[in-house]
Amino acid sequence: MESRHFGVTLSRQAGFTFAARYDGDWPALTLDERPPLGAGHGPDASRVLGAAVAHCLASSLLFCLGRARVPVQDLTVNVEGTIARNDEGRLRVSELRVTITPTVAPADHERMERCLGLFEDFCTVSASVRKGIPIHVQVTPSAGS
Repeated sequence: MESRHFGVTLSRQAGFTFAARYDGDWPALTLDERPPLGAGHGPDASRVLGAAVAHCLASSLLFCLGRARVPVQDLTVNVEGTIARNDEGRLRVSELRVTITPTVAPADHERMERCLGLFEDFCTVSASVRKGIPIHVQVTPSAGS
């Protein structure tokens, strides 16, 4: 079974504001909680999850349409998430509604059909979130000053 690894390091800036640095040559992303908990200096984790799902789905659709030789003039993706309490009263992302709007010539609509039935299965992130991802957590205290 093929596997690839990736890394993200979060460094606390202040309060609930973190800088997320990736294992590539990209700028850090500022993450923060919304007020009153945080200061809202960046998106919170729920929004980043929504963006990750949306980007993966859009990329999968673009890849399939490219293979089908369907030119995409433009593409927008809208994600609406719902946060609700579970049975234990804990807040959870309970639903993500993703709307993908590709702009393609009317003559190419029929050729899109095969991709519309395939692309979701090839999106690593949405397929993983749908099935549930095992998360292993370890807390290792550091000797502070």
